[in-house]
Amino acid sequence: MKFLVFSLIILIVGGFALFQTFQSENEIRTYLDKSVPYIGTDIPRMDGIDGTGIRIAVIDTGVDFNHPDLFGWGPDGKVVGGYNFIDEGKPPLDNNGHGTMVAGVIAADGQAVGVAPKAKILAYKVSEDGEGVSSDLIIRAIEKAIEDDVDIINISLGVNKTNSKIERAINLALEKEIFVVNAAGNDGPELHTIGSPGRNQDSVTVGATYNNLTSSLVATLEVDGKPFTVIPMVGSPKLEDPITEKIIFAGYGKVEDFEDLNVKDAIVIVERGSDVEGELLYFSIKESNAADAGAKAMIVYNNVAGIFLGELIHEFIHPDYSPQIPTVSLDRKEGLEIIESIKEENVASLHLFYNPDFVVHFSSRGPVSPFYIKPDIVAPGAYINTTQNNAGYNFTSGTSFAAPHVSGAAALLLQKNPQLHHHEIKSLLLTTVEPVSDAYGQQFALHDAGAGRLDIGNAYGAKLIIMPPNFVVNVSSDNLVSERQLKLKLIEGTLDNFDVEFQGPEFIKFAHILEGDILQIKMSMTEENFGDHEGKIIINHEGTRYTIPFLIHYTQSSISISQQNQKLSFDIFYPDEWSFAKISVINSKDGKVETTTMTPNKKATIEIYENSEYWIDAKIKTNENTTSAYNTIEITTLPENIQRWDIGIPVKQIAIIAVMMSVVGIFGIIKRR
Repeated sequence: MKFLVFSLIILIVGGFALFQTFQSENEIRTYLDKSVPYIGTDIPRMDGIDGTGIRIAVIDTGVDFNHPDLFGWGPDGKVVGGYNFIDEGKPPLDNNGHGTMVAGVIAADGQAVGVAPKAKILAYKVSEDGEGVSSDLIIRAIEKAIEDDVDIINISLGVNKTNSKIERAINLALEKEIFVVNAAGNDGPELHTIGSPGRNQDSVTVGATYNNLTSSLVATLEVDGKPFTVIPMVGSPKLEDPITEKIIFAGYGKVEDFEDLNVKDAIVIVERGSDVEGELLYFSIKESNAADAGAKAMIVYNNVAGIFLGELIHEFIHPDYSPQIPTVSLDRKEGLEIIESIKEENVASLHLFYNPDFVVHFSSRGPVSPFYIKPDIVAPGAYINTTQNNAGYNFTSGTSFAAPHVSGAAALLLQKNPQLHHHEIKSLLLTTVEPVSDAYGQQFALHDAGAGRLDIGNAYGAKLIIMPPNFVVNVSSDNLVSERQLKLKLIEGTLDNFDVEFQGPEFIKFAHILEGDILQIKMSMTEENFGDHEGKIIINHEGTRYTIPFLIHYTQSSISISQQNQKLSFDIFYPDEWSFAKISVINSKDGKVETTTMTPNKKATIEIYENSEYWIDAKIKTNENTTSAYNTIEITTLPENIQRWDIGIPVKQIAIIAVMMSVVGIFGIIKRR
């Protein structure tokens, strides 16, 4: 249960003290003054749209409703309701600070001004200390929020795996037309790190970007033309131009490590930590030693697996210290690779520059499923200034604080258009994003950034709802063409001045035609290029640019499905010989999986018990390797009263168990004494 410790971990990473207050008797300062305007909130505010009348559930550690910017508990306060699941019978007062920070981003209304400052908060306290939370309490809080008739639910916590009960609870909220927003998590940059509730298909899962210019320093490193992933240390100066110099290994960066080295104008690479047990060799000391030796820049590689964000500025630095040279951190594996390859003629190029729309390294990544795209969107989540317990203010980082930017944005859209359905709000937010690019100017992949970065100004001015806002298609060697429909719904105006642009691989032939309010899309594979491929369909209408991302699975094999009553049957196509297949059938409502196996001589079937869309994922073993095939099927014909013993026992064994139970009933159970 990691989401509730986001602020504890990331604030240390970000170089700011937790619970730091930046207000004194002689200083008054505006907070949330970077991220909130950055996402375009000033545009709806000019029309008086501020969240009035919208009720937002914050499922978290509670809210400090004594804070002057979130003041009041009950009908006349900012926090108009909620529930304390930790200490039932008492108000959901926040003793940790996490929920207060989340609520401040959404609706602070005072010295700090949130995205939707006039919205009302309902606080559902499911954790006392922020160290963990029961999934059962998340479910109970969702159910209570539904009962309390909220408009939006913000969940900035979760678990690091799929939880089918949480998925069902969220789906129930969506069925009640509640807009649900989840934080993606802080386990990036590794892939497959989003858990429940962020895995839910139809809610909105939010990753984190930087937000304002001064907190958005990124870095690139190339050694002999090969790129490596590096992170600027907090306090490191930016560069006007890249540094391109020889690279030299300098041990741990101690004074004695530089004594026999000529590192003048070089880029030095050193190991984190020290070879002396208990020695505190701070990054600031390493940086000073390298600068004093004449180095132009320093790279610190980790002494354990993984990458890290270091700090040159910290509480133990010398009073006269200030960073002199750019300093970045590097993964241990890549650091050792660089050291092993260093020769006399090695040249490295290092650059540090500002890039606000950059996915923060800690933001959890997808994919979570071959059948839909996660995360959905990214929003500012680094160095966010927001409310803190005890009337304070705090710099904080984490996807926990990216998510409430989206919740607040949804409140503004809902106030402007109260008739919008939750999936229509999702479409407006996802299709009107701004692109996010990596340090090399390449747009981030879908599993990093989803559609792109939230821009409420674009969404507010949009006149067109596009469904679906993103999609996944399957093509194969025996079916090279995919056809999809995008349904268009006008909020106002006409479909005049409408044009479509395709951004995708060159081997995909794209065609489209507009028929009424349906945009028919056809994508044909023109060459053999198996694998996963991303692209975007761009629609320009009435001055607004809409982005619809897609993912194509182009596989050698395919799997077809037929239904007879409760039974699904499968056929596999593969152009050559295959020997075995494992077939997974996933219920889209909650992610529950049933599996079966199949050989060329033995057909496979599986029984289903609920009307739903089912996703089929086949892993097919061939003579050389294992290949994948995907398909989907919508089941709508089953009666609603089908019963099933869902105890993890194969259906065909239930009769045997029933007989055994009857025998036990007659003869009793023999027990040891």
